[in-house]
Parts: sequence; structure tokens; C-alpha cells
Amino acid sequence: MVIVAGHIVVDPQHRESYLMGCVSIVEQARSALGCLDFSIAADLLDDGRINIFERWESQVAVDAFRGNGPSDGQRAVILAAAVSEYDVADVRALM
Repeated sequence: MVIVAGHIVVDPQHRESYLMGCVSIVEQARSALGCLDFSIAADLLDDGRINIFERWESQVAVDAFRGNGPSDGQRAVILAAAVSEYDVADVRALM
């Protein structure tokens, strides 16, 4: 399993439009082969932060979906980013 997690920072004035532009991306990801979970969401405390969380069956599934990453328009409003991939060897269900 692969987890992609982290956050990006945008100008607070652009956060809502950035998120609206991601709706189709979330829809595509959630229907993609190998996607277990996919979320791009506003942070509850920081009005310029957008949290990223993805869970995939394999690296092959991530790579098949990702393509070139954010569009040029999205990249233009990203001020900072800290997003990483994690290879997960074992999982313990909490609920």
C-alpha cells in the first residue's frame, strides 16, 4: 500500500477556488483502479492550508493516476508544498 500525505499552502483568497478546481480530480481518483481513498480538503485552522491524503493499493496505481501532477494553473497559486509518499508494509485497523 502507498500513502500520499501532506499539505500545500495557497493564498487564503485562492483556497476556495483551488478546492473547487479539484472536485473533478477527486472524482477521477476515487474511481481509478487501485485507489482506496483520496481527499483534498481545507484545513480547519489555517485558512491558506490544503491537506492532501491519498491511499493506493500499489505504486503502479499511483503512477498510473498521477500523470504530471497539478495543472499549470494550480501550480501558479501554490506558495509552498510538503507532500510525501509512504510505502506501507503492514496495516492495523483501529475501527
